[in-house]
Amino acid sequence: MTQHLRSKRLQRPGSGKVLAAVLGLVAALSLGTIGQAGAAPAEKAPADQVRADRWSDRAHGFASLAGGTTGGAGGKVVTVTDQAALAAYAAAEEPYVIRVSGAIAVEPFGSDIVVASNKTIIGVGDTGEIVHGELHLNPGTHNVIIRNLTIRDSYVEGDWDGKTTDFDAIQMDTADHVWIDHNRFEHMGDGLLDIRKDSQYVTVSYNQFRSHNKAFGIGWTTDVLTQITVDHNWFTGTKQRNPSADNCAYAHLYNNYLSAQVADGDPVWTYGNWSRGRTRMVIENSYYDRVQHPYQADATAELVQRGSILRNTTGRTDAWGTAFDPRSFYDYRLDPAAAVPALVSRLSGPQQRIGVTLHVPGHYPTVQAAVDAVPDGNTVPVTIAVAPGTYRAKVYIPATKPHLVLQGTGQDRSDTVVVHDTPAEYGGSTGSATVRIAADDVTARHLTFSNDFDEATVELKGEQALAMKTTGDRIVFEDTAFLGNQDTLMTDSPRLDVISRVYIRDSYIEGDVDFVYGRATTVIDRSVIRALSRGSDSNNGYITAASTWTGNPYGFLITRSRIVSDAPDRTFHLGRPWHPGGEPAAVAQVLIRDTELPAAVKTSPWTDMSGFSWQDARFAEYRNRGPGAAPSADRPQLAAAAARTYTVTDYLRGTDDWAPHARH
Repeated sequence: MTQHLRSKRLQRPGSGKVLAAVLGLVAALSLGTIGQAGAAPAEKAPADQVRADRWSDRAHGFASLAGGTTGGAGGKVVTVTDQAALAAYAAAEEPYVIRVSGAIAVEPFGSDIVVASNKTIIGVGDTGEIVHGELHLNPGTHNVIIRNLTIRDSYVEGDWDGKTTDFDAIQMDTADHVWIDHNRFEHMGDGLLDIRKDSQYVTVSYNQFRSHNKAFGIGWTTDVLTQITVDHNWFTGTKQRNPSADNCAYAHLYNNYLSAQVADGDPVWTYGNWSRGRTRMVIENSYYDRVQHPYQADATAELVQRGSILRNTTGRTDAWGTAFDPRSFYDYRLDPAAAVPALVSRLSGPQQRIGVTLHVPGHYPTVQAAVDAVPDGNTVPVTIAVAPGTYRAKVYIPATKPHLVLQGTGQDRSDTVVVHDTPAEYGGSTGSATVRIAADDVTARHLTFSNDFDEATVELKGEQALAMKTTGDRIVFEDTAFLGNQDTLMTDSPRLDVISRVYIRDSYIEGDVDFVYGRATTVIDRSVIRALSRGSDSNNGYITAASTWTGNPYGFLITRSRIVSDAPDRTFHLGRPWHPGGEPAAVAQVLIRDTELPAAVKTSPWTDMSGFSWQDARFAEYRNRGPGAAPSADRPQLAAAAARTYTVTDYLRGTDDWAPHARH
């Protein structure tokens, strides 16, 4: 921003060193290496690597061991809507996160889509479907995640036993590190899910297996190598293999729901779970309703069952041997068996709330790398989860990448800091910004944005140094902090007569000169604004410098907030009108209401700027309190009747009834 008063602030002693010391970058998660085939994992997965969140995008159970399963993490994110694109990306050598949007009909009927290593295939919302086709993992394939899809309808009429076709939903041979989660499988030509030929480190969770004969088989060799976790799946309207586990080294089944089994009078091949060959199986807290032979074991196998509920069941409930202790491999949370029917029927299968989450670090080394991976024209929210640490780099979210969520994953917003130290003299006002958001529909939460340029270190013509600049519409900041001095936070729009809206809630903003400025319609709600002293006994700065378009009735609203300051009494302005380049149609609108003001606020808190009178701007207060709110002739007050049309809702509504504040 130009036309500023030259200023020097009193430096916060050692601020850069303190930031570096307190908020040092947390080391990336250390992962083990893959051991020899068939050997027990070298060490147990610690509890802090196991997310209790049911929507976690990190694999749990056996798929989390021996290096973990990360799928296409680190690769480009693409969205596919047709078979050709899906097949090309799935078979590519490089890693990809492949989002499936809408139904993809596979031709010829029953054909395979080959999935290569290092892939994530995930449905967009609950819309992603693969119709009459199979996802196939060839021998040697590793590190694959398949989530949130419906795979259906390759069934050939009259072939109930699947003897003439081999049209599975997913089939893998000698694959390792595979996570299959929150999918719906139904009405396929042979098995719904076939995990075959010594595949290892597999987790199958929160899926629905429906309307089928052979639901889910594991094995097909005499080797005893496969390690598999099967949890929170719903088997309904299926006949057998729910699942059957043949010669598995370790098969851990918990919190699964088996209901409404197909009843065709078959005395043997209608069953729930089967521990076959030399399998060691543990079943915990599952629920069996109207199931024949709920769980059974060969004489050569072992099966331990504890805590499950059987309702209207008949036939075998075998249990013998000691099997193994799953907690010696990984931590997990058991839900009560009585809660399983309601919980699993509601939470299994594709879910609207499951999207793509990109982890920094982990999937991507930097925030910018994660932003770059998001496809242009993105239409579904993508979360960039940023681990605690200090990230000294600039970030730019272009207008082509809307619907992003930047989210710190620490316990406090100060745990995760994005910071740089560029002043405007070295890159212009825009170029100085640590973070720039040009896209619409971006949310940031639990983060700190900082520009820690030290004005005292070098003599400059200007001292502007932005922590954040936005030009997009429908931008939300929740539990965020903005640290800087001059021009800390700029909320703008692409052009003077274009209205962009920004909502800031439960946040912290600090600075000295014009540190909340721009032409966007901006609401600062339930936040703390700190006006930093520059060591003057007469003028320490200005909180706002709005440049609202004259055709826009709503500029800045600061409401239900608290302004604090270490400046001497009566030395800080609430704001001044900024007319960029002398633009007469930029007429500031600022309302501060229901907010506590410190003694540092001047008795006449509004002032002129670059020859433009503050009295020609649209400045007002309403029902403020505190030692800085004493009335004077130079403090316009909004009338009570007018105040009813200058609320958070009025500022943000626009033509699309945007109401981010209503979510709280």
